[in-house]
Amino acid sequence: MQRAPLAHSHEFALKETSPNIGAGAVTRDKLSCTYDLVEQMQYLYVRVVKAMDLPAKDVTGSLDPYVEVKLGNFKGLTKHFEKKSNPEWNQVFAFSKDRIQASVLEVIVKDKDVISDDFVGRLWFDLNEIPRRVPPDSPLAPQWYRLEDRKGAKGKGELMLAVWMGTQADEAFPDSWHSDAATVGSEAVANIRSKVYLSPKLWYVRVNVIEAQDLIPSDKSRYPEVFVKVNLGSQFMRTRVSQSKNINPMWNEDLMLVAAEPFEEPLILTVEDRLGPNKDEILGRCVIPLHIVQRRLDHKPVNTRWFNLEKHMAVEGQKETKFASKIHLRVCLDGGFHVLDESTHYSSDLRPTAKQLWKPSIGILEVGIISALGLMPMKTRDGRGTTDAYCVAKYGQKWIRTRTIVDSFTPKWNEQYTWEVFDPCTVITIGVFDNGRVQGGGDKAGESKDSRIGKVRIRLSTLEADRVYTHSYPLLVLHTSGLKKTGEVQLAVRFTSSSFINMLYMYSQPMLPKMHYIHPLSVIQLDSLRHQAMQIVSMRLSRAEPPLRKEVIEYMLDVDSHMWSMRRSKANFFRIMKVLGGLIAFGKWFDQICNWKTPITTILIHVLFIILALYPELILPTIFLYLFLIGIWNFRWRPRHPPHMDTRLSHADAAHPDELDEEFDSFPTSRSPDIVRMRYDRLRSIAGRVQSVVGDLGTQGERFRSLLSWRDPRATTLFLTFCLLAAIVLYVTPFQVVSLFFGFYTLRHPRFRRRLPSVPLNFFRRMPARSDSML
Repeated sequence: MQRAPLAHSHEFALKETSPNIGAGAVTRDKLSCTYDLVEQMQYLYVRVVKAMDLPAKDVTGSLDPYVEVKLGNFKGLTKHFEKKSNPEWNQVFAFSKDRIQASVLEVIVKDKDVISDDFVGRLWFDLNEIPRRVPPDSPLAPQWYRLEDRKGAKGKGELMLAVWMGTQADEAFPDSWHSDAATVGSEAVANIRSKVYLSPKLWYVRVNVIEAQDLIPSDKSRYPEVFVKVNLGSQFMRTRVSQSKNINPMWNEDLMLVAAEPFEEPLILTVEDRLGPNKDEILGRCVIPLHIVQRRLDHKPVNTRWFNLEKHMAVEGQKETKFASKIHLRVCLDGGFHVLDESTHYSSDLRPTAKQLWKPSIGILEVGIISALGLMPMKTRDGRGTTDAYCVAKYGQKWIRTRTIVDSFTPKWNEQYTWEVFDPCTVITIGVFDNGRVQGGGDKAGESKDSRIGKVRIRLSTLEADRVYTHSYPLLVLHTSGLKKTGEVQLAVRFTSSSFINMLYMYSQPMLPKMHYIHPLSVIQLDSLRHQAMQIVSMRLSRAEPPLRKEVIEYMLDVDSHMWSMRRSKANFFRIMKVLGGLIAFGKWFDQICNWKTPITTILIHVLFIILALYPELILPTIFLYLFLIGIWNFRWRPRHPPHMDTRLSHADAAHPDELDEEFDSFPTSRSPDIVRMRYDRLRSIAGRVQSVVGDLGTQGERFRSLLSWRDPRATTLFLTFCLLAAIVLYVTPFQVVSLFFGFYTLRHPRFRRRLPSVPLNFFRRMPARSDSML
């Protein structure tokens, strides 16, 4: 019984692996140096280009040709052309060498027929004679081959082919027909290929509604109650009702929305008069295309403009009424902000929207997605459990999706991707999903959702530069029935710094662009805008081909992170208690000193106290020197691998069933009558905010602890260097001078203060916290 917790924790632990990858090896077995974080996979490639002078087979003298590429039990087919003797296919087939059980490759040209397809000609290739191609060599040039008849004699017609042995580093790999997916229908092939996606460029649209003039309400006997409604795509916002109850109302109110390039929807403003409950009259309307809106990079005010209001009559046959009404607006696209579409704790990008404000990159992040082990069956096909797994990784604006490995609980992807890094204190998220659009999966092919298998977060600042991390990460998913391990994903990660000095300099810079500090947005505003940004990203990427599904994007972006959860609240509370545990331990130790539990220690503390009392200038140097020595002492126990989801920290392994039922309950709840539901939802909303505040408090405490824990090696090095220098400077500087300096600095005039956060504050905000490891 006592070993169960150890076995349980080992099951959910990070495991060091030793994949057969090229990184760090003396020879790379001719693998391209840009593909050194994954295991080499051998493929036989066949590029079928075109044919000419094919003989007619039908009575009518026509030919409907296609090509069959056959290798053992695997057979790939090109599309067929109707009545064409010189077809062009330009299609590539890839056969995994691990599954090759034949010694001969057969390429057959056939004529599509209603009853049985006619033989036109064929080619044979001995696998031992096929050449190898190693990138970055140029692609192998295709050649013309004369077709043979069934007896092996040269017949009519020629076929242009290229056949070579290569690896997954070959540029033909992503768009090839794969023998691994031979059972997938032709309509579903596009949904299983690897792709790179780019998030749309997001802007904050700021609409300052100032006033309106010469409105014409239908009922002139009453005081109008006028407000302005702003619409952009699916986003709706409105001002308060104007305090001036006349036809020239004033508001001077700011509204913020999110827009994505290319701008597809115009900004629509309607001025409305509230006639009664749920009864509003439109007094005027104006449409503003976003491409004509001024873009600003800083906090300088933009010019105001008067826009004409138009009113469309509902009565048919009546012409549009010409209006003299106008609205006074200040509209701009704010390029100085970073539009948050991720949780602030797991941001992968903190740059402003405007490219002019971007700083140079500080390094490169390379991730090799190698394989997965022990995946659970996610659906049934032909009466048995199966999984069609693929990976999605998101960092910055770049999303990648690996190819889907069909019907495998131990898929091997061996795909490598690269991202530019602009800030080391960012997080890459890698998720594993089951493809619901593979033929035969779910209730209807293409109709079922992509199921989540689990995800991994890695904070770049916890990685040492130029080191390859090869680990197997547990994939964990929380269900109403409890925590489940759905498998493991094996990754190879390397962060390469282009300039060590520039990276250290980043620790002194504000995390967000300066507009966030000069014109800060409220927490409620940020939550609302983040939700809108996520919806836009989800909509745009789901329109790509193949689409990145909405449920995948929402899971990667933690769409439900703000929802109330008793489990998360308890976890955040215990995070705070663990941070405060250091102070409690110090109090107990000091109590022992006062009670002479260890006389020798107590006498030494008395001697130290007398020295510091007589020489107060030694207090600060002693503290900094003590911190420096603790940090050096902790160096031996520094973390050796990136952190992962900690089930014990998240309180996921011992959550009460009723708590999980509440966490996965719908919002609003469906467990109680109307009045209880209303109260319950209100409690959850309030508690959700309390939960965030508690989590933020825990984050601040954990950042203090990470100063000396070597979780971020560069930050700890900087802090220890500062402590040593501070100890030396404060040792040689008179205490009275130091006190005067800090006193005058704290009380300095506002003209000598910067509105941006100070360097120590910026450094502290960049410290890693345990929030990265929470489910």
